[in-house]
Amino acid sequence: MDKNSKIFVAGHQGLVGSALVKVLKGDGFNNLLLRTREELDLMDQKGVFDFFSQEKPSYVFVAAAKVGGINANSSYPADFLYMNLQIQNNIIEASYRSGVDKLLFLGSSCIYPKKPQIPIREEELLSGPLEPTNEWYAIAKIAGLKMCQAYWKQYGCKFVSVMPTNLYGPGDNYDLQNSHVLPAMIRRFHEAKTAGKDSVTLWGSGSPKREFLYSEDLARACLVVMEKYEVNETINIGCGDDMTIKELAETVASVVGFEGRLEWDTTKPDGTTRKLLESSKIFALGWAPSVTLRDGIALAYEDFLKRFARD
Repeated sequence: MDKNSKIFVAGHQGLVGSALVKVLKGDGFNNLLLRTREELDLMDQKGVFDFFSQEKPSYVFVAAAKVGGINANSSYPADFLYMNLQIQNNIIEASYRSGVDKLLFLGSSCIYPKKPQIPIREEELLSGPLEPTNEWYAIAKIAGLKMCQAYWKQYGCKFVSVMPTNLYGPGDNYDLQNSHVLPAMIRRFHEAKTAGKDSVTLWGSGSPKREFLYSEDLARACLVVMEKYEVNETINIGCGDDMTIKELAETVASVVGFEGRLEWDTTKPDGTTRKLLESSKIFALGWAPSVTLRDGIALAYEDFLKRFARD
């Protein structure tokens, strides 16, 4: 990418989008097209088409999506399916119509089958039934990455899809009903600490294993993919290591400073037993994560304190 290229970051205020903006600006890319939801509703097809026709971005990062944890996916299945389909359909078609040089679409490791081979290779996609607790989001995201492949195959558009593992970092959502596991833990432990509680009860058994990647490490990987990856295939982005949810909880509690007991509500669902990506393709392009989990959690907690603790 040329430093003066027009780059549209869809969803620039979210976890991944804000990390992309920070990394792009840090690397000298200052011709960024950034629009808030009030300025550009990505579910409005005409508005999106008009924006692309007028601005004509050269590169597009699709980081806009409706996301959430197990509870949110179970509570709002129609929203997760409809809103994500609408957003990605509008952006991908508009990118084709306006002649975008390259587009990067953010998928997710949660769209792989419920019981894949571990570590999960890109070829595992659609090889088995989906995890029921997030199938609506998964179906929408699968449609998006298949659209990218179809537009490349039919029109020669360089639209690529990345499959990141579980993400966390500054700009995350800390809503206890709709957030992912790590930011929810940060808030739970912080509130328990400030309230002087002697225990926190968490969902599930704590035994499932997950892989976690700091958002700015993902952003760096996305830039590498945008500049170097020229294959009409999805590419995994993970750190190569995983841990149990119990181990994660203990680490988050330590960083936050909560010293009480951890209790587990086994009547609540665990989700997929294990998700560890096989990320040799992105490693081969010269990328590797640089932020350790403990350091990343500390940075995320600092962000939480700045944005929410006063409330």
